Amino acid sequence: MKCALFPSRRRKKVRSKDNDALKKYLEARKRIVDEALKQYVPGDDAYPPSLCKAVRYSIFAGGKRLRPILCMAAAEAVGGDSDAVLPVACALEMIHTYSLIHDDLPAMDDDEYRRGRLTNHKVFGEGMAILAGDALLTEAFCLMASGGAVAGGDGKRLLTVIHEIAHSAGLFGMVGGQAVDLESEGKEVDSETLHYIHTHKTAALLQVSLRAGAILAGGGPQELTGLTQYGAKIGLAFQIADDILDVEGDVEVLGKETGCDGERKKATYPALIGLEPSRTRARELVDEALTDLSSFDECADPLRMIARFIVDRTS
Repeated sequence: MKCALFPSRRRKKVRSKDNDALKKYLEARKRIVDEALKQYVPGDDAYPPSLCKAVRYSIFAGGKRLRPILCMAAAEAVGGDSDAVLPVACALEMIHTYSLIHDDLPAMDDDEYRRGRLTNHKVFGEGMAILAGDALLTEAFCLMASGGAVAGGDGKRLLTVIHEIAHSAGLFGMVGGQAVDLESEGKEVDSETLHYIHTHKTAALLQVSLRAGAILAGGGPQELTGLTQYGAKIGLAFQIADDILDVEGDVEVLGKETGCDGERKKATYPALIGLEPSRTRARELVDEALTDLSSFDECADPLRMIARFIVDRTS
């Protein structure tokens, strides 16, 4: 699939038309990802059934599928076929879902609800939830390493992508950011520490989703640089928006409790600099991210609209 839903770019579009176009784009890509995940994730009747049910409970609990969509959109932005990167895109969603399952555990954030449903450990128990997360993480790499992971793709590119995803999801990426976040609870942190938490815990996986799609689709050095910078900025903006939603979001829309960050005295932008400065910073980051896409043509329009969506979203 190449640049299908955004045939042209009009810089003076009415925002409501942009929103409608983006909504259709996100819904279409989400359906593609969901259908693929049904093929890649074992069914409830697979053995062991309890573990497979726990895995499917979380992977099919909803969600925006933002990371796989970013992977596909980046492939399109560099002139590639999004269908060819679908297995890797789905693997990124598996990694993201594993992180949410573990993040919700009593030893971490101790959340009872996620996306309007009881969290995995509340349904299946803590031990099975840990194993469900472990299974999703390892199955993600199994999927990426499979022979058909990239249809007609370059094995060297695939190996590069697997390495980058492992780095961004692990000790020096998402897991490292989560560790510093955990250690920072109840403490006063400086802006440098907060920046580290957000850029590693959240932005790293969003950024590598873009790089993965672009690398697999044969993006050049200049394109990769632009998408990498774009990813770093929207990743940070995404987490700042999350921090704001935890303060003033609608519980019914979010599908989870609000105010939890304040109760746990977690390191957040609103806690450090206030709500309005946080809102301003998120919008500045989006503007900078859009500048990073200035050399791309209309095939990058989904990425432009996703950047704006990140700070305007309500969930």
